Amino acid sequence: MEKFRIAVRKFEPFETTLKKLWETFSAENNLSIEVEMIPLELHDLYEETLAKKGLQNGDWDIAHINTDWIFDAAKAKAVENLSPLIAHNPPHNFPEGWHKSLLHLQEINNDVFGLPFHDGPECLIYRKDLFENSLEKETFKNQFGYELQPPKTWEQFTQIAEFFNRPEKDLYGCVFANYPDGHNMVFDFCLQLWTRGGSLLDINNQISINKPEAVKALDFYRNIVNNKKTTHPRSKDFGSVEAGMAFATAEAAMAINWFGFASMCEVIEASKVKGKVDIAELPHDENHKSASLNVYWLYTIGSGSKHKALAYKFLQYATTPESDKLLTNEGGIGCRKSTWNDVEINKTIPYYHKLSMLHENALTLPQTPVWPKVAELIDHMVLKAINGTAPSKELLEETQNNIQKII
Repeated sequence: MEKFRIAVRKFEPFETTLKKLWETFSAENNLSIEVEMIPLELHDLYEETLAKKGLQNGDWDIAHINTDWIFDAAKAKAVENLSPLIAHNPPHNFPEGWHKSLLHLQEINNDVFGLPFHDGPECLIYRKDLFENSLEKETFKNQFGYELQPPKTWEQFTQIAEFFNRPEKDLYGCVFANYPDGHNMVFDFCLQLWTRGGSLLDINNQISINKPEAVKALDFYRNIVNNKKTTHPRSKDFGSVEAGMAFATAEAAMAINWFGFASMCEVIEASKVKGKVDIAELPHDENHKSASLNVYWLYTIGSGSKHKALAYKFLQYATTPESDKLLTNEGGIGCRKSTWNDVEINKTIPYYHKLSMLHENALTLPQTPVWPKVAELIDHMVLKAINGTAPSKELLEETQNNIQKII
């Protein structure tokens, strides 16, 4: 029997949202086709949809694809160009319903290759209850000579993490996601670089990471990750989901992670920090400004799908204001402005409206077909840095040489 197949990024809020959406969509449209939704970890999702050409050969009708991969996917003709469908029958309030920063990465040569599904730029997530505790504030000020508040600089971040690091109470100063999956450590490196005034590109718009700001970035990052006085000891095993869960189960005072993991703290059952969380912009170097990273998830249609009309109809349904709000209530991050400003949502997640502030500072990764390969090299470099002793300058030189080979 023919099936309608969806490749889902493995994360419980995504899985429950899609299940609920398909059930109502199927009932409303009186569908008899059987659906198969397969949750896949990041690496497996990339393998199944793009590396093994699953989207081209009809294995998948719909797939969650993140914006890191969309340039690659469009170039390989793996995903359907949605522009003709949008021109004929646009999704509800398209494009005005979304912030402009959620529309441009999937637009390649004026064609649109996906619709925004889940978002939430990187930010500082912190335990508001600890930061606002009068005894903690007094002790901190006596120790460091300044007020306890969300850190503005990386030096303050380290001091505050050390202050709150209490392993005997299963509480650590901060938590990172250092599992080498080609994403988390790459993003962390970029954020460290940008918040020190660095860039991934040189004046000719070519990827160039061998620069003084990158040495500072890598030095700081490898030190903090290995600092037993500040950092959750299981950070090296954690992907972003696991690091997010560690924060939600009250194991860390601060985290640098996607906004979605802050909002998750208010809606999932396992959370021990409901009502105790807030977000702020990322710390930065003394003489530079904060930055954020915007990588988001898209709904895409496989170019080899035999059910393209049905797939597009479902995409329209899955991106309505109601569906977007449902995703948020399940623990994901809605992409529509209507969800960000929703009164009920902001009652549950009091910092939800801050999404637009994060987007103003959000940078994106270079749009080039070689980016996935470059990301792999950077991932490997950061892993070498945190697990070894080779100087950062040496590691950056070596990585840049390898990047040159693929450019």
